[in-house]
Amino acid sequence: MKQSSGYSIHVLFVTFLTLSIGTRSQLNPYYYRTSCPYVSRIVRRVVLGAILNDPRMAASLLRLHFHDCFVNGCDGSVLLDGSPGEKFAFPNLNSARGFDVVDAIKSAVESACGGIVSCADILAIAARDSVYFSGGPYWDVLLGRRDGVVSNQTAANNDLPSPFDTLDAITSKFAAVGLDLTDVVALSGGHTIGLARCVTFNIRLFNFSGTGSADSSLDSNLASQLQTLCPPNGNGNTTTALDENSTYQFDNHYFKNLLNNKGILISDQELYSSSTAATETQSLVQTYSNNTYRFFIDFANSMIKMGNISPLTGSSGQVRKNCRVVNS
Repeated sequence: MKQSSGYSIHVLFVTFLTLSIGTRSQLNPYYYRTSCPYVSRIVRRVVLGAILNDPRMAASLLRLHFHDCFVNGCDGSVLLDGSPGEKFAFPNLNSARGFDVVDAIKSAVESACGGIVSCADILAIAARDSVYFSGGPYWDVLLGRRDGVVSNQTAANNDLPSPFDTLDAITSKFAAVGLDLTDVVALSGGHTIGLARCVTFNIRLFNFSGTGSADSSLDSNLASQLQTLCPPNGNGNTTTALDENSTYQFDNHYFKNLLNNKGILISDQELYSSSTAATETQSLVQTYSNNTYRFFIDFANSMIKMGNISPLTGSSGQVRKNCRVVNS
């Protein structure tokens, strides 16, 4: 892990955007300044320890925040135990992870300032720190969210972008929560870290769309490697890197892969190779592949926007004592 270059510039730029959005949303980066002044330090310590123990955890914590915000807004509902709930939705079942790290963060925060910091805010801070400790940008996280009391499995199944989605379907799901095409491409760049299970991409490897061969938009050498890794009737939970040769480093290599037909998921390669991409996202993929700084700035801005999706504030919701269960 290493810190990103141009760190101070990233912080200054994104702080300005944070303040402008915070005015509109009732969230602000100083929400816990007096009530829990060391919350960011506490979260940072636990997240760093978790990533040092398991580098994959950075992607897992980033994904939890993403999957939380797209369903009922950023309210920590993805953390709730019990069925039916978001944990049991198809996009999360056997793949969402990091709940134990969130538990550890919550326990440490509660010890310092009980009943003050929401689980939703913990997810937002942990996601930022996960990106930064993986070499990505830093931004000021808007705070002041409260926790929801309902976990919606149906909405998770319907509203979360799928690895099998076309670009049109993805952009529609992003637009439904107020995010635009730049957000689609920038946030997809989060796949520069982490792993994908065979079940999420093996449809591309054999008889794709009835062609009798692999997806033509998948590099032939990569397709051969993945066919060996994920044979028919093999273990669908076997994993491979989403970003070949840059698995745990947050950088722009993901976009270079797309230019070479090395996106693992259908939804990834759609950003560059689909007919829709030619007029909507292809040029931005090319820009990010050549300009890490531009990608980092846009990614941070998009994370702030995503973290601003329908937050519960004021007296709405609650601050859970245990992120897994609603307060009794």
